[in-house]
Amino acid sequence: MQSMIVDLRSDTVTKPSPAMLAAMMSAKVGDDVYGEDETVLELEAKTADIFGMECGLFCPSGTMTNQIAIKCFTNPLDEVIADETAHVYRYEGGGIAFNSAASVRLLYGDRGRLTPELIEPAINPDNIHNPVSSLVVLENTVNRGGGSYYYLSDIEPIYHLCKLKGLKLHLDGARIFNALVETGDDPKAYGELFDGISVCLSKGLGAPVGSVLLGRKETIKKAKRIRKVLGGGMRQAGFLAAAGIYALDNNVDRLKEDHANARAIGEALLALPYVASVMPVDTNIVIFRLDESQNAEHFVEKLAHHGIKCNTFGKQMVRFVTHLDVSTTMIDHVIETLKKIY
Repeated sequence: MQSMIVDLRSDTVTKPSPAMLAAMMSAKVGDDVYGEDETVLELEAKTADIFGMECGLFCPSGTMTNQIAIKCFTNPLDEVIADETAHVYRYEGGGIAFNSAASVRLLYGDRGRLTPELIEPAINPDNIHNPVSSLVVLENTVNRGGGSYYYLSDIEPIYHLCKLKGLKLHLDGARIFNALVETGDDPKAYGELFDGISVCLSKGLGAPVGSVLLGRKETIKKAKRIRKVLGGGMRQAGFLAAAGIYALDNNVDRLKEDHANARAIGEALLALPYVASVMPVDTNIVIFRLDESQNAEHFVEKLAHHGIKCNTFGKQMVRFVTHLDVSTTMIDHVIETLKKIY
């Protein structure tokens, strides 16, 4: 058993740095349900300003911000249009049906990315036999797409289609900053395209907890009521919000290091005889398929014996996710282990 532990299961496993902890412990707090937590208010305003939105709402998780947004933008018996890989569909516990009484029209995009040409035929006509198409959800970056991302130029025609057809447009931006450091797009332009944006702070940015839902004032007013019903009204949440502020100020540009580390692993995998294919490594997610001689679960177990934690991601599939708690020395250990494990 190796003494070095490299946790590549997800970028959610990061722990606060000493500097982040210091920021948390010095936070000014109040009762956020009463709207009196200064640090929460600062985080919400700061995140909204980054993306050119009117205001924000701090929530415990990205699942909550996404589910609140879907409920804000749909009515019971409506239909949500999303890719079949979408987190809101696959990994949020069936929340669209449970929370919003809406159905989902699934599309098959390019590694999770949709286009107007895919979306338009899926918009239902005004007919009592059909649910009302009311919302399109995009994910950026796409988890199951191996960290694939949109450019703003990809999103703009989708926005125009939604506006023409009277549909709302929501962004599951769980890893939006991973996309932005690659595209160089202006995040403020996002506020002109989306009705809602969910920004996660506890993945690549390294905060321990929290996501912010961004939108117009009337949307966030409604969202705050839904958050309360879902049990997301926190009290002295400024201690957590301070971590989010620190993350936004200090941990965005360094995401490029995570991407470089992921690409190094991806290149090494391509040269290994037991690897059948590697999905393009666009950001910090590496998804690869083992050949038929291997068993994914056994492969993950073998890596664990060498101090490397990762997850299976489907039949013969394995996923690695790099993050700020993974150093280049750890990446070297991973690559050397992959070379000698079989």
